[in-house]
Amino acid sequence: MEMISLKSPREIDLMRRAGRLTAQARALAGSMVRPGVTTHEIDTAVRKFIESHGAKPSFLGYGGFSGSACISINEQVIHGIPGPRKLQEGDIVSIDVGAYLDGFHGDCAATFPCGQVSEEAIRLIRVTEQSFWEGIRLARPGKRVYDISHAVQQYVEANGFSVVRDFVGHGVGAKLHEAPEVPNFGPAGHGPRLQPGMTIAVEPMVCAGDWRVKVLKDGWTTVSADGSMTAHYENTILITDGEPEVLTVAED
Repeated sequence: MEMISLKSPREIDLMRRAGRLTAQARALAGSMVRPGVTTHEIDTAVRKFIESHGAKPSFLGYGGFSGSACISINEQVIHGIPGPRKLQEGDIVSIDVGAYLDGFHGDCAATFPCGQVSEEAIRLIRVTEQSFWEGIRLARPGKRVYDISHAVQQYVEANGFSVVRDFVGHGVGAKLHEAPEVPNFGPAGHGPRLQPGMTIAVEPMVCAGDWRVKVLKDGWTTVSADGSMTAHYENTILITDGEPEVLTVAED
C-alpha cells in the first residue's frame, strides 16, 4: 500500500507556488468560456500560460492524454479532450487543470456557464462547489478521509443531485496522483486519519440525474450514463494544525 506523503515546510511552500499558478490557469480558462470559442483555443491558452511561468501542464501526455486541460461539456463529467468543438450558449463547461512547477503539482477544476444557462444548471454548479466547502470543513487533523467524503455526499444528495462513484479525489505532491484516495461518498469515520502536512485534491463530481457514468470510445471522455448535466469542482488543500489551507488560490 502506498505511503501517504507528509510535506515539509519547504515542500508546502513549493506546493503553494504550483497551486497558485494552477488556480491562475483555471481562472484564465474560465474567462474564455463564451459562445463560439473552441475547447482547443482554451487548451492552447492554458498551455502557453503555464509554460510562460516556467512550469509544465501536469496533464499534457499524462497516460497519453493529448491536452493540457480537461474540458468537459454538459453531460461530460471529466477528461474531455480539447478539440474543434465550439462552445454554445447554454453549455456548462468543466475545466480541470494542473501545473507542475519546481517538482510539485497543483490540481484544480471548476464548472463555468457559457452565456445564459438554465436555472437548474446554475444550481448544479453552485451545489457542486458548495459541497467542496462542506467537505473540507472536516479536513482537520484527527478526522478521517471519509469524514470529508460523507459531508460531500450528504450535501449533494440533500440538494437532489448525485455524486460520481467511479472516480475520486486523491493525494497530490511530487506526483499528480498520490495516496490517499478521497472519494465523494461513503461512511463517516473511515479511511486514513488526516495529519498536518497531507496535501489532497478534494473534487466533487456531481450529476443532475443518476450517479452512474461511462467512458466513451476515445478512452478518456467520461459522461453521465443517463445523459444528465454534470459539474466538477476541485482544489488542492493542505491539512494543517487547524483549518485546512486551500493551495489552489489565484492570488498571493
